[in-house]
Amino acid sequence: MKNQRTISKEVSFSGVGLHSGSLTTVTFKPAPPDTGIIFIRTDMAGKPAIPADIDHVIDVSRGTTIGIGSAKVRTVEHGLAAMAGLGIDNLYIELDNEEIPNGDGSALPVMNCLLKAGITEQEEPKRSLVVDRPVYYRQDEVTLNILPSDELRVTMTIAYDHVAIGTQYASFPVNEETFMKQIAPARTFCFLKEVKMLKEQGLIMGGSLESAVVIGDEEILNDGLRFPDEFVRHKILDLLGDTYLLGRPLIGHIIGVKSGHEKNVMFTKQIKKVYLNGYGIYAVHDPRPTAHRQIPVLDVNKILRILPHRYPFLLVDRIIEFTSMKKVVGIKNVTVNEPFFQGHWPDVPVMPSVLILEAMAQVSSVLIFRENGEPPLYQAYFIGIENASLRRLVVPGDQLVVEAEMLYYKNDLFKAKVVASVENQVVAEASMTFGLVEIKK
Repeated sequence: MKNQRTISKEVSFSGVGLHSGSLTTVTFKPAPPDTGIIFIRTDMAGKPAIPADIDHVIDVSRGTTIGIGSAKVRTVEHGLAAMAGLGIDNLYIELDNEEIPNGDGSALPVMNCLLKAGITEQEEPKRSLVVDRPVYYRQDEVTLNILPSDELRVTMTIAYDHVAIGTQYASFPVNEETFMKQIAPARTFCFLKEVKMLKEQGLIMGGSLESAVVIGDEEILNDGLRFPDEFVRHKILDLLGDTYLLGRPLIGHIIGVKSGHEKNVMFTKQIKKVYLNGYGIYAVHDPRPTAHRQIPVLDVNKILRILPHRYPFLLVDRIIEFTSMKKVVGIKNVTVNEPFFQGHWPDVPVMPSVLILEAMAQVSSVLIFRENGEPPLYQAYFIGIENASLRRLVVPGDQLVVEAEMLYYKNDLFKAKVVASVENQVVAEASMTFGLVEIKK
């Protein structure tokens, strides 16, 4: 999808809001290019319009609410996820009450309504936010990162101390097909023990077994699940909706652990802070020079041309900065499906310290690439380490950033100062020595 999209004709549906319990009719209308997603409260004087923008988020209590002045729209995340999944850029959304109808708690009601209207491709190119340098968010046990990628992909891990959920992991490229079949049907969920408390807070007033998956003390109270991992899929759905408040499609790989609406919103604000200041933002066919973008210097294909390591022992995903024989910066994305987590340790996954050092050594080996990025004439072998210090744990969802600087190079040896960090916090550091052996052709 290279061009912007809207719907072909006006379409409506009605239903009850999950939290307000109010009956609402929502009408979707086509909008011209570069309009974005605009919510309109037709039941209020002046019909106030609220752009779907992260700066207009006013509440994140079990859902995402946007508003301007006295006008607000509750629980926008499922609808926005449908628009993100279908690639719809421009839309007017009229409501005669404060909350989008919840339906079955998934994105299907909005998605099916939009598909019924039909989707029209417009003449203007998409104004995509292309991630060309990582953005990190971490608070307590929650981590959300977005990394450079050729497509939008979301990877999510959740963990609940409940027999019906436990730990779940899922990863999907986000396109029309996968969204419609694998993500959109996933329903929102809550615990039965929370229901009374939430209703006392004025929430889930329209909740029922038809509008959400309800989890009892030991089992699911609904007839069944749509997917064995429906819970983590719904977390991906929520994240798609919340990040669409950036006002444009994302191209990048989001990796999340234990996220929720509050953290999704904080993460989205962090992305906006990094990118909507003129850095890295451009349309897919933007004529501006690409010199403004930080393109990865060496991708994994070039790395494989020289490093002898292969799965499951290649611990370098990308080189993002490189000056031959002087400095190199590489990244290792740590996901919960790393093979070493099967034994270290399944219940409390922690990246082994020796593998952190191994990743540091592999990145350091790239120092001897030639200036044009061609493979070197020598193979580097890790032969010594000094002043090693390990300072903190590395867990799933972290991105290990390894920076190596050449200390000296002489004959068949070189030595580098190497620092590994996560979110600008030093994880490990050491001085590493390598022996060089000529590569025979």
